[in-house]
Amino acid sequence: MIRRLLALLPLSASVAFAHEKWFHDATRFPLRWDLFFTPLPLALVGAVLIVTLLAWLFQRARGGQGFLPGFLVFGATQPRLTLLYAVIPAILAVHLAVPLLVNGVEGTLFSPNNELQGGWAYPLGLLQVGVALALFYGGFTRIAALVLGAMWIAGLFAAGFSDTLDNIHYLGFAVFFWLAGRGPISVGRLVLPRMEPPADLARFAVPALRIFTALSLISVAFSEKFANLPLATSFLGEYPLNVAANFGLGLSDTNFALLAGAIELLVGLFLLFNIFPREIILIAWLPFNLTLTVFRWQELVGHLPYYGIMALLLVWWQGRENEDAWRRGLHESIVPSRPHADEGAVLPDDHGVKTKRGAAASGD
Repeated sequence: MIRRLLALLPLSASVAFAHEKWFHDATRFPLRWDLFFTPLPLALVGAVLIVTLLAWLFQRARGGQGFLPGFLVFGATQPRLTLLYAVIPAILAVHLAVPLLVNGVEGTLFSPNNELQGGWAYPLGLLQVGVALALFYGGFTRIAALVLGAMWIAGLFAAGFSDTLDNIHYLGFAVFFWLAGRGPISVGRLVLPRMEPPADLARFAVPALRIFTALSLISVAFSEKFANLPLATSFLGEYPLNVAANFGLGLSDTNFALLAGAIELLVGLFLLFNIFPREIILIAWLPFNLTLTVFRWQELVGHLPYYGIMALLLVWWQGRENEDAWRRGLHESIVPSRPHADEGAVLPDDHGVKTKRGAAASGD
């Protein structure tokens, strides 16, 4: 029995990370908090909270150390890790730009269920495309981050509170790029160095993105499962993903959906409180991708931001030394964020002849 239940967990987790609202009409299913305040949902949430607390105590007893080894064990060096961190903002930007571009063209905001109506469609669609291109090329990144944050706030009115809250990881990306910038692999680094963020803000970027991602997962756990069981069961009726019977477990669609919600809530809480983040990301990676062959391109595009976040958190580890490597990667590697004095700006002299600023000052 225990073996069957353990085998079922990855499959129920795959339902947890499949966004029901993306593939099933959720407008017919308003939130039902009355169904949440019943014995089984409350018991599952209570169990998740207890597991989270025990895991936090266990991590604290281990001195905050996880189980996965760092890349130094595999022969990586600090300079190479610094170089890896230098390219991470570019990787994240691509993962975010693709769904922004697709949603902008399709007339949806952040996810396919948020169809823009009336006057909202044109400005928000165009802004998503503009932000996508700015992030992709790495030009005016911090301005694009502000626009992205403003779009999320506008989504509260254009798409509704619950559906926008499900996409709060987009607000996390806005905070991330405002704090970290686009890194050295960007157009802005070459021609807009004065628009780079201060280096001392870099250490807050990854924790902010992790927290907002956690809030997104927690929101979906409630809006699509715990507080919307009619939506979850209707979704399972259209897409027969409840495979409990294959393992000799007669779970109803309701109980299967609640189990999926509990897993999603658990992952969200672990990330929120920074409990074994690398381990929980590695565990969640498989169920996160199990339904790709069912929902295909739409799920792949929609999950791209999560893939980028998961990749970042998987290589991230705790400690001041890591924060220093992150800061050096963003601001000192490849193309420094502040031009060296010996670069010298090329300026025309009184006779229209272009000379370097340093040479002009010295009279050479």
